[in-house]
Amino acid sequence: MKRWLVLLFSIVSFSGFCQMVTVVDKTSWLPLAGVTVTGIPGGNSVQTDANGKAVIAELMYKSDSLRFTYLGFQSKTMAVAVVRSQEYRVALVPEVHDIGEVVISAGRFLPQKQVPQQVEVLQAREIAFASQPTTADLLQQTGKVLVQKSQMGGGSPVIRGFEANKVLLVVDGVRMNNAIYRGGHLQNIITIDNSVLERTEVLFGPNSVMYGSDALGGVIHFYTKRPQLATAGQSNAFSGEAYTRYGTAANEFTAHAQANYGRSKWASFSGLTYTSFGNLRQGANRSSNYGDLGIRNYYAARTATRDTMLLNPNPNVQRPTGYKQYDLIQKVLFEPNRNISHQLNLQYSTSTDIPRYDRLTEMTGDGELNYAEWYYGPQDRFLASYSLALKDTAKLYDQARVVAALQRLEESRHNRRFGRNGLSHREEEVWVYSLAADFSKQLQKHRLQYGVEANYNDVASEATEENIEMGVSAPISTRYPDGGATMQSLAAFLSNTWSVSPKIVLTQGVRAERVSLHAEFKDKTFFPFLEDEVTQHSSAVTGSVGGTWLPSRDWRFSLVGASGFRAPNVDDLSKVFDSAPGIVLVPNPDVKPEYTYTVDMGVSKSFADILSVEVVGYYTWYRDALVVRPFQLQGQDSIEYEGVKSQVMANVNASNAYIYGYSASVAANITSAIVLKSTFYYTYGRVKEETGDVPLDHIPPFFGKTSLYLNLKKLQAEFFVLYNGQKTLRNYSSSGEDNLQYATPTGMPAWYTLNVRTAYQLTPHLQLQAALENITDRYYRVFASGISAPGRNFVVTLRGSF
Repeated sequence: MKRWLVLLFSIVSFSGFCQMVTVVDKTSWLPLAGVTVTGIPGGNSVQTDANGKAVIAELMYKSDSLRFTYLGFQSKTMAVAVVRSQEYRVALVPEVHDIGEVVISAGRFLPQKQVPQQVEVLQAREIAFASQPTTADLLQQTGKVLVQKSQMGGGSPVIRGFEANKVLLVVDGVRMNNAIYRGGHLQNIITIDNSVLERTEVLFGPNSVMYGSDALGGVIHFYTKRPQLATAGQSNAFSGEAYTRYGTAANEFTAHAQANYGRSKWASFSGLTYTSFGNLRQGANRSSNYGDLGIRNYYAARTATRDTMLLNPNPNVQRPTGYKQYDLIQKVLFEPNRNISHQLNLQYSTSTDIPRYDRLTEMTGDGELNYAEWYYGPQDRFLASYSLALKDTAKLYDQARVVAALQRLEESRHNRRFGRNGLSHREEEVWVYSLAADFSKQLQKHRLQYGVEANYNDVASEATEENIEMGVSAPISTRYPDGGATMQSLAAFLSNTWSVSPKIVLTQGVRAERVSLHAEFKDKTFFPFLEDEVTQHSSAVTGSVGGTWLPSRDWRFSLVGASGFRAPNVDDLSKVFDSAPGIVLVPNPDVKPEYTYTVDMGVSKSFADILSVEVVGYYTWYRDALVVRPFQLQGQDSIEYEGVKSQVMANVNASNAYIYGYSASVAANITSAIVLKSTFYYTYGRVKEETGDVPLDHIPPFFGKTSLYLNLKKLQAEFFVLYNGQKTLRNYSSSGEDNLQYATPTGMPAWYTLNVRTAYQLTPHLQLQAALENITDRYYRVFASGISAPGRNFVVTLRGSF
């Protein structure tokens, strides 16, 4: 009998000793790895493993309650008795607003609350829940970035009144901006596949110290998913995800698959995405303020040997707008030990021809279409990069990262006027070589960040005109110098983060950069007024100083002053093109670099982990701003370009400009399952001229988003409102960049849309998502866009994982 009692006691004791808890995401019911479980009182803690499990026997024995904390999720405290009664399964709710988030781009692994710059972070789970067809659409849906579109296959982010080549795009530590990024509107962001993004960080305001030229309005840094090694106790790890999505507004179909295979020292991550878009249907519920804007009664078609205008069976279908896109990624990680990491990163994106919809809708005074064809050729982006990460206690650094990259980009423009046989083809190819080395060193209360960066761009441009009847081609003027163009930069930077005390963190930084450009014009047949070559050298020293003050756990104050710098590129100095009908932009070799000086101040307050409020205000002095203004060539203010008498315009340095604005956000945990969040952004910009202040281009109307989130067991839902204010005619710039020709006679009316999205976890490995966007089928158009926004859009997504 005694032996049986001893055995029974041992079994009970062993069971208690091995007592475990499983922590899961409440909305997906999937396990969470790395959750910290802390005993109260006592302070001892353990973390959950890859399966979301942790042994808590010792904590339960010494504590009255357990606190579960995990980055990006609401913390939860439970009595030990409750944990025992619930069979040790704890569900955490995703956090909608988390200022404890660690940011990489601006703070170099500092908590967001210690970084003086305004930063917004999108995590992988938020990106997946949004389920947007392109990265441009993803940013637009955040309500924090305005996105302009000239065609469905595009999207140009606007941050604090800056756009295109004044906003820096970065992917995995490699600059995307190249020598032909223009000052108008870009579509390059759609070559980033949001299906493979681990996180996206949006840095507001100048960040030239860390990133150099182009980072005037801000930086958007995309981080793709990292290959995952096998965890301790595993010989290998194989996992994957796949989804299909269908959207009704553009008859969009997307299929995506990704797989990760990991061993103890090396791992591989692969991804493939295919997307097909049909013609985009705009909203049918239109305000009288829009008049006939966006109505598509006719479209061009080729019948036999002549162009005809065909009647559009549904004037709300924007025809033609459809295209297809393919995205691939392959990453290989090798870690021989914990202090050394090698990573190879290959990315490729391409598309079919993309119709330039805004140009295809332009009409002559006689009621005839201007163009029979206008499309972008396949937009190819190839990236190959190698990165080396080191951790050491060497004298010069604690951490180091070196990234060497090669990029090849190809884009083209093709257009033919209605009723004519000449189809022009202008093609550009850019090779970009870059090398960047970052080092970090902790010296007591100071963290030094320093490094060097070098970039080299090689641009080739070709152009021909094809007679579609005769089948012959002849040379025409190239968009960029026909003799080629190169642009190179070399920079060094130093930044210091000084933790004066747990409540005060100060930052200082400085960067020196040298940029050179050379372009050659060989054939003077089309533009005899051009010089044989253009050469320019620019140097700049930029700096920043700022700090955060955390007087208590609930308050945060930040103040930062920073200068920004952007050197003119090949597009600024040597391009010839028609920015709008009857307007031709010509080279101006006398343009100089543009600079900004910004003061940024923010304050945030949390109320008992229930409510958080943040307000950020800024003022930017804009010196030598590059703007498009009337110009003269050989004493003439107009020339004939492609058979059309056109006003001569050029990039010039305006004497002075200023931009100011503010943003406000609020997040409230109404209950543990219901969260309210709202954001609001306002921007105002003017150029100072002798006749008075005139509007600066790219300044958006006020915009924002208000959301109500619901988090239940296996179910996540969001009801949200996206809204934009009115942009009146008097606030439009005369440069043409605001696309006044695509607005109403009074400007662009205010608009809002009602939307809802949901995600339900059918099984641990299968999720169903459904969304209804623009529920009321409202017609609207985003400021400066040449295409109307989607109408009512029902989206369904099926996701699987293993």
